[in-house]
Amino acid sequence: MLKPICVSCQRFFRPKKTGYYFTEGMPATNSETPPGKEFDHLWRPYKVWCGDLWECQGCGIEIVVGAGSRAIAELHHVDFTEVRKKLHADQFNVNDC
Repeated sequence: MLKPICVSCQRFFRPKKTGYYFTEGMPATNSETPPGKEFDHLWRPYKVWCGDLWECQGCGIEIVVGAGSRAIAELHHVDFTEVRKKLHADQFNVNDC
């Protein structure tokens, strides 16, 4: 498989951290919720995932790739909060559906 490519720098991304745990959010209300970090307060933790963090050594942009097809933990699991804390999955939250 070819490494991810930074279009701006015309360089390959390089692995920065394998086993990078992160949280997927879900809207906190039933109203339409804009994605992204600007509206972080309108999202709540929903799933814990694991992928690999890659970085462009030209511009410093980071991406997460290689996440599995199933979440490690979901909100309805009894130990969701414990798993999220233990894996430090709160280091990054993706607020998008």
